[in-house]
Order: sequence, then structure tokens, then C-alpha cells
Amino acid sequence: MADGCFLLVCDDVPHDVVLTDPGVRVMDVVQVVRRLTGLSLWRSKVLATQVPAVVLTCVPEEDAAAAVSALRDAGAQAETREQPEPYVPRL
Repeated sequence: MADGCFLLVCDDVPHDVVLTDPGVRVMDVVQVVRRLTGLSLWRSKVLATQVPAVVLTCVPEEDAAAAVSALRDAGAQAETREQPEPYVPRL
């Protein structure tokens, strides 16, 4: 059997949801962060106040867009970022 590595090609590049500013309605943003992540209220508040913070990682583009929309509806500023492609050495 030949030695080698295989690169799996996916249709959807994973995205990160980054909270850049919680805005003035911090508790509303904390509730959205809690709903998105499943964290406790205290940990959600810590995450929402230490910006920029990655709220979700490695999610599909549609889920990332929905999360950013929910955060923006709560008064926060958020964005999606594509994860960089992994480095694959050539043999």
C-alpha cells in the first residue's frame, strides 16, 4: 500500500462567529450568546464582555449567518470569518 495523505474537499468552508462589540444592551447580547453556545449565564456574560470573542467556531456558513443576525438583532456588532485552509505538505 502506498503512503500518502488525502485532502478532503468540502463544499462548505467552516466559519467562526466573532463578537466585536456587545453594544449598550449587554444583557440581551448575553442571552443570545447563552442560547447559541449553551454556556451558563455567568460564562456567557464573561464571553460577551471580553471582545473580540469567538462565540462559535467551525460552523457552516448558514448557521454562522443566522448567529450573526441574532447577535445584531440584540444590539451587538458581530461578523463571520472563514477559517483558513489547513496547511498540507506536498510529498
